[in-house]
Amino acid sequence: MTAVDPLLLATVRLATFSGSKGLTGASGFFFRRGERLYLVSSRHVFIDEESGHHPDRIEIELHADAHNLAESSTLSVLLYRDGLAEWRQGEDDGGGIDVAVLAIEAGALPPTVALAAFTADSLPGPGDTVPIGTPVLIPGFPLGFHDGLHHLPVVRQGAVASPYGWRFQGMGWFLTDARTHRGISGAPVVMRAPGRAPLPWLLVGIHASRFDMGNRDLRADESLGLNAAWYPDIILTLTGAGRPSAAPTARRSAQELPS
Repeated sequence: MTAVDPLLLATVRLATFSGSKGLTGASGFFFRRGERLYLVSSRHVFIDEESGHHPDRIEIELHADAHNLAESSTLSVLLYRDGLAEWRQGEDDGGGIDVAVLAIEAGALPPTVALAAFTADSLPGPGDTVPIGTPVLIPGFPLGFHDGLHHLPVVRQGAVASPYGWRFQGMGWFLTDARTHRGISGAPVVMRAPGRAPLPWLLVGIHASRFDMGNRDLRADESLGLNAAWYPDIILTLTGAGRPSAAPTARRSAQELPS
């Protein structure tokens, strides 16, 4: 059997719950900082005041056996402890950033778990260039769709649609041109980087939402097909020493749709 790309083992399916009531599905990915393992996803997956989304825990689907990807297990993680949020979030000069990280306790993972994780070396550095039009991949779980036998995400293709490194509309994101759906919020946006370790991928962003025009004629005009992807350097801030102060939810206009 062909070895699975580690990108697919770094991307995970999330489900949010309020008690025993299932709420939503989303995507996320693992990031390792030193000895600590984190789950990265969109902040609005963990809480979204505008829509009244207030889960108290999430479930993460894991590969329980590296030699048998059809065997899975579910890890339940509380979002609050003693009334305080367990995840970290941040903000910048443009306001709230729709990215959050949640620490995963190593002892809670199956001893034979198969997973991969991005690291600080996966982030763009001074020698990396991401020109407009660069092909990118967005692995995730659109509308919850995935390989239900092997518990693997599917991969969307796209391209960088605004100057990388520039803050589109003053926010800490850039645009991608890709077909996305609900359930893919929090997915990594990557470009191929053969020879890079620990994954042969450059993590260029975190997918957050789709854009559309409020005045679009639904019968005559197709949707824009454009998406916001947050720059990934916020992950280093959120996984560093100390605890960033709470930040408000990133403000989403009527033209920006959660994915």
